[in-house]
Amino acid sequence: MTALPGTVAKQSLRRRLRGPLVAAAGVCAVVGIAAVVDPNESGHYPTCPFLYTTGFFCPGCGTLRCLHAIAHGDLGTALQRNPATVLALAVAALLWERSVLLALQGRDRPLPWPRWIQFVLPTLIAVYWVGRNVPGWTWLSPA
Repeated sequence: MTALPGTVAKQSLRRRLRGPLVAAAGVCAVVGIAAVVDPNESGHYPTCPFLYTTGFFCPGCGTLRCLHAIAHGDLGTALQRNPATVLALAVAALLWERSVLLALQGRDRPLPWPRWIQFVLPTLIAVYWVGRNVPGWTWLSPA
């Protein structure tokens, strides 16, 4: 039997959904831990190694507090703690939805973004990293 282009031959629905379901379980576990163990109280999580050694915020600083706020339905606080995490979660949710829809249709999952993203995304992260540490730009700091 020859597979049609764009389809996965003889794969069960369970097998096609394995990746998206494992990803969803992982995200739920991380957000669940951040929801239960408050990162705003010192002593629960280790300090960011980059912040500890340099005194500067990294792009990920504030992510646990952002996830804690999201888990408690406080989007405003989440955006204050790490706006890039909120944006990344929204994009990840859209990509996850797309992978589930493609799996349900029995289609292959092509790379969901164009090639130029591999150059633009690291540049945006670097600009965000620098912007978080500009004196006076408290709107980007996780404090």
